Amino acid sequence: MKNTCTVILNHLTDGGNKIFNHEFGILLLALVSFLVFPMLSRTIDVTAAPVDPGILSVVIMAVLAFLIFKSVTWWAIRAIWPVFAEYSELQFEQNFTSLLSWQKVLIYLGFYLLLLFGFVVTLGALM
Repeated sequence: MKNTCTVILNHLTDGGNKIFNHEFGILLLALVSFLVFPMLSRTIDVTAAPVDPGILSVVIMAVLAFLIFKSVTWWAIRAIWPVFAEYSELQFEQNFTSLLSWQKVLIYLGFYLLLLFGFVVTLGALM
């Protein structure tokens, strides 16, 4: 089994650039578990109801709404404050790498929590 996974992962690389990354793996695992769950639950309990595939549309709509929000926000930043957009494209990475490790962690966690909060608010608005 391990050799098969290694062969598959080697085929999913392209000149050192991995096509199969962490996020793709999580999405693939979620899709496979969504497809396998009804059969697995019915082997344990024959009266179990299947999962409604329509629930996936809510998640897809939330992701689309979040991506639209992100792109409109970036467009607004470029239109209203072009200096910030130029700074983020050209100099932000250099300044970020010069920070201390605790500052990097604080910025990373703050950014991650803001993205998570934005996703939850977007998903809540769709429901």
